[in-house]
Amino acid sequence: MARDKKTAASNKQPKVYNKKKTRREYERVSDVRDLCRVFQKHGSRVAFSYFGEGRRVQDITYREFYRMILRISAGLTTMGYSKKRVAILGETSVEWLATYLSVLATGGIAIPLDRELDIDVIEGFMEQVDAEVIVYSASFNGKFAKAMNEHPSLKCFVPMKPDDRELALSEKVLPLQTIIEHGYPIASKGYTLPPVEKREEAAMFLFTSGTTGTSKCVMLSQKNIFSVVSSAAETVDFYPDDVIVSLLPIHHTYELACTLAALDYGVHICINDSLTRVLKNLQLFKPTALILVPLYVYTFYKKIWAEAKKQGKDKTLKLGIGASRALRATGVDKRRQIFADVHASFGGRLEKIICGGAALNPRMIEFFESIGISIYEGFGITECSPLVAVTPYYARKYGSVGPAVPCCQIRIDEMSVNDKGFREGEIQVKGDNVMLGYYKNTKATANAFTSDGWFRTGDMGYLDEDGYCYITGRLKTVIVLENGKNIFPEEIEEYLGDIETISECVVVGRQAGSEVNLVAVVYPDTSKFPVTATKSDMHDEIYKQVNELNKKLPTYKHIKAVELRDREFEKTTSRKIKRHLVK
Repeated sequence: MARDKKTAASNKQPKVYNKKKTRREYERVSDVRDLCRVFQKHGSRVAFSYFGEGRRVQDITYREFYRMILRISAGLTTMGYSKKRVAILGETSVEWLATYLSVLATGGIAIPLDRELDIDVIEGFMEQVDAEVIVYSASFNGKFAKAMNEHPSLKCFVPMKPDDRELALSEKVLPLQTIIEHGYPIASKGYTLPPVEKREEAAMFLFTSGTTGTSKCVMLSQKNIFSVVSSAAETVDFYPDDVIVSLLPIHHTYELACTLAALDYGVHICINDSLTRVLKNLQLFKPTALILVPLYVYTFYKKIWAEAKKQGKDKTLKLGIGASRALRATGVDKRRQIFADVHASFGGRLEKIICGGAALNPRMIEFFESIGISIYEGFGITECSPLVAVTPYYARKYGSVGPAVPCCQIRIDEMSVNDKGFREGEIQVKGDNVMLGYYKNTKATANAFTSDGWFRTGDMGYLDEDGYCYITGRLKTVIVLENGKNIFPEEIEEYLGDIETISECVVVGRQAGSEVNLVAVVYPDTSKFPVTATKSDMHDEIYKQVNELNKKLPTYKHIKAVELRDREFEKTTSRKIKRHLVK
C-alpha cells in the first residue's frame, strides 16, 4: 500500500539536525590490501595508543602497524600457515587487529571469537568450523592445555604474549613473536602483501549470539567486509584529527567495521583497558568521538544527572539546557561553555557518538545534542557485515537510524500501515554487505532469504518518504494480543526507561485465560529508594509510576502488571539483554 501525499503532509515530521556536508579525506577500499596501502599513506600519524606494562601509555604509528601486518603475513606464509582458518581470541589490542588483517591478507579465514564465552563453547565453535590455528591473548594462557592434546582440528596454538608455563605445554605452541621474527627478514627484503584473488569467497566466520545449540556461523567475504568499511567512512562523521577511545569488544562486527573505517581516515584510536576505568581513560585520552551501544549512552546520561544532583546542580543543568536551546534558535551556540563541567567528565573534547547494536531512545539524542554532543545512530546485523543504515552526519533525522548505506538497499515487507501512515513490516536488505550464508547450514541460509533474494533481518520498521529507516521492534519478540493488535515490546520499554526508579526492564506477554496481558519485568534502581525500602515498597512505587505512564498510552498498550527481579538481566557481550532467557 503506497503512502498518499495528503497523509504525509498531515503527519508531524521528525526533527532534522542539519550539518554542512564537507569533503573529508578518505579512500574507498575494496579489500585488505587496499586498506594496508592507506596505512602506508598515513605514515607517522599515531594509529593506536594502549596501556603497556605498568599501565604506561604506548603509541604505535600507522607505518609501524603496517610493518607488523607485513611481518605477521610473511611469517604465516613462510611457516606454512597462510590460507588457514585462524581463530582470534582476546581483548582489543594492536596484536589482535594486526593478526586479523594478516589472516585476510594471506588468503585465510579469520574467526573472531567472544572472549567471555566458556572455554568448552569456544572449543566447540572451533571444531564446528575446522579451525586449524588459534591466536590468543595472555588472559587465555594455560586454558587450552586439554585442547592441545584432544582438539580434533587445532594444530597450532599462538599466544600473543606467552609465559614460560605456556611455552612448556606443548610443541604445538608457537608464539606470535616467533611468527613475526620469521617474517622480519622476508619483509625486509621487499615482501609485499599478495593481491586478493577471491574477494567474493569466505574470509571471515562469525558466530551469532547464543549457545552452541542456537548460534549460527555467518560467512563473510572481503567484498562484504570492505563494502561496509567504505560505506561507514562515507557516512559517519570521521576526520583525520579525531581521537577515539575503543570501548566495545573488537570481535563484534560493529566495533570492527567502525574501527577499520576510522583507520581509513587516519584516526587516532586509544584502547580502553578496563570497564571500571572508562571515565578515567576518557579524561586521559580526551576523545573527540566514541563508538557505543545504547547501554553506554544510558549509563553516561544517568551519571550526568546523578552527578548534577549530588552537587545540587540538577536545576542548573535543566535551566542550562533551556538557555542553550534558546540561544541556538538565534544562531548562538554556547553549549560547550554552559556545560563545561559535563564535557570535562568526558575529557573536554567529545563531539560525537556513533551508536548502534540496539534501539536507542530518541530522547537520548535530543539530550546529548542539547549539551553539545551529537549522536549518529545506525542499524545493522552480523549477517550484513554488519552495517545496513546510518543517519548521515550532514542530515540526521530525530529518531531514525538513517537511510541505507551506499552498498545496499532496504525494503519493507509490509505487515500493516502504522499510525503515521507508513507501511510497516520486516526490514529486508540486498547488497554487497549481505553474507554468503551460514556455514554448513543450508536450511537456515534458505530461511534467511526471501524467494527473490532479499535478506530477512527479523527487525520490524518502516521507511519514510525520504528513505530514512525507523526501527520499531523484533519480529521474534512481537506480542500478539487477543484482539489481533501487534505490540512491539521495545517501544513500551523505551517509555519505561524514562522512569528513574527502573534500571532495566523487559516487557513480556503473559497468558491470562483467553487474554494476553503486557507485563513489565523490572530490575529496579535501588539507589532511587530509601535504604529502608522493602521489595514490596519498591514494587508499589514502580507500579504507581507505570500506571501514570499507562494514562499516556493507548489502552491496548497498557502494562497490566509489574514483576521485580533481584539481579540484572543476563546480557551478551555487546550489552544486549538476552530476552529469550526472561521467563
